[in-house]
Amino acid sequence: MKKILVSFVLISFFQTVSAQEWQTDLDTAKKIALEENRPIVLVFQGSDWCAPCIKLNREIWSTNTFKNYSKEHFVMLLADFPRKKVNALPDSQQQKNKELAEKYNKQGFFPFVVVLDKNGNVLGETGYEKTTPDAYIHHLESFIK
Repeated sequence: MKKILVSFVLISFFQTVSAQEWQTDLDTAKKIALEENRPIVLVFQGSDWCAPCIKLNREIWSTNTFKNYSKEHFVMLLADFPRKKVNALPDSQQQKNKELAEKYNKQGFFPFVVVLDKNGNVLGETGYEKTTPDAYIHHLESFIK
């Protein structure tokens, strides 16, 4: 039993360490981007209602290929707009996401991906594409060069 518990703790630790870290605050994301000289990838999604958002998460964001690349090359910033009560965000987070949308997603597109420089200036915009994680990474990188 003790070996199983130790194994579980180690597996959980390594999954957490290798997981990509999503920021939810623009100021925090910009601070990290400045410190690490990385662009910000801002993702507007409706995690519990938007089918293309769910596909983008499943096919790109949650893949090991993207997670491994992004943790070294991007600061990931999430603005989620769930509709189900059970998934409701705290009021403070809803307000932050609303402010992000007012600045970067005035048309209200979902999913909407905005690549920002470390100061928060828009470099490019995209959305869901049926493609591979490597091709999507290349697409995001094309806005930076």
